[in-house]
Amino acid sequence: MKIVNARLRNLPGLYSVHIKNGFFDAINLQADHELIAVDAVDAEGHLLCAPFIEPHIHLDAAMTAGEPRWNESGTLFEGIECWAERKSILDQHDIKERAVATLELLVSNGVQHVRTHADVSDPSLIGLRTLCELRDELSDKLHIQVVAFPQEGILSYPNGLALMEEAIEIGADVVGAIPHFEYTRELGDKSLKKLINLARTHDRLIDVHCDEIDDPNSRFLEVLAAEALFADMGSRVTASHTTAMHSYDNAYCSKLFRLLKASEINFISCPTESIHLQGRFDTYPKRRGLTRVKELDAEGINVCFAEDSINDPWYSLGNGRLLRTLDFGLHICQMMGYSDFSRSLDFITDHSARTLGIEVDYGIHSGKPANCILLDGKDDYDVLRRQGEVLLSIRHGRIISRREPARVVTPTYLR
Repeated sequence: MKIVNARLRNLPGLYSVHIKNGFFDAINLQADHELIAVDAVDAEGHLLCAPFIEPHIHLDAAMTAGEPRWNESGTLFEGIECWAERKSILDQHDIKERAVATLELLVSNGVQHVRTHADVSDPSLIGLRTLCELRDELSDKLHIQVVAFPQEGILSYPNGLALMEEAIEIGADVVGAIPHFEYTRELGDKSLKKLINLARTHDRLIDVHCDEIDDPNSRFLEVLAAEALFADMGSRVTASHTTAMHSYDNAYCSKLFRLLKASEINFISCPTESIHLQGRFDTYPKRRGLTRVKELDAEGINVCFAEDSINDPWYSLGNGRLLRTLDFGLHICQMMGYSDFSRSLDFITDHSARTLGIEVDYGIHSGKPANCILLDGKDDYDVLRRQGEVLLSIRHGRIISRREPARVVTPTYLR
């Protein structure tokens, strides 16, 4: 395969990209009047980009909003209650059918890598078993990581630690925790120490739902970062949400950021979910409830954006479009300068690859797997502003999704 007339991120001019045996072979700047083979894919000046990555989603819960009831308060905690009721009637067919529909939605919008959480606060572990099986079935079509996520706590849920260990035996790629939902501060701290030990023993990545609350006294992030630092595994650790950081005072954050940088842990922010769930106990002024994305990024700390939910008890909307998530995130975090726009796709591509630990095989470079998407726009800013469609998705040198851009005919009286 050969792609011609393609723009590449942060590079001037048009490029031809040669793909051989499923890998990028040669990437060359095109001459002005270069002859183009008739069988080449013509990018027509659009942006060729590494695939989008969804680093935080819950496929076992996707497409269940309103079942058995709606989360009317809009709080995280009622969402957990609704999910507990829905979880009691899960079966393999139900989970697989909804997960596949959600993955198809993501793939059609340029996603080729997914990290999904699977609730293991369930003696049957049906969600984790099903998603691990689906991961293996789709391994030649999509890269999926499955997180053993203890929705109701590792130590506060009966046999929670044993279920985590069983989930690892079944095949979980990543282990998680939710320290702010444990019954006490002491149990929250202890759950993180247990988690680090599990990850080291079984060579697993870590992704923690950490301080997803408005409480400024919820400070499990410092525990997670310190434990990751002491274990020398920070690059393998992710703190998701950390919305309490929005409520921390600046003096404490000044001290905290020193630890965060030293630890080298990763961050995931879910802007549409957090702006919806957080601040629910406020009247006015009302907190936005997002972690300090702008400040983390300015300090060189790796942070990326995710959707978190698609049509589930915590967020009843969601459409698989990470560009929408990026748009929300930049607005809410007030990252609206041109310097932010010009590198905005980093937050749903390169930063996410680093979080998932897949950066070695990720990106448009000679010798790497030929995975890429063609976006309707000429650069990051143009794609973001226009919310450019994913025109083409290529995986291992094969086209897996194609979209024709909508054409609008301007009425003649406006010309």
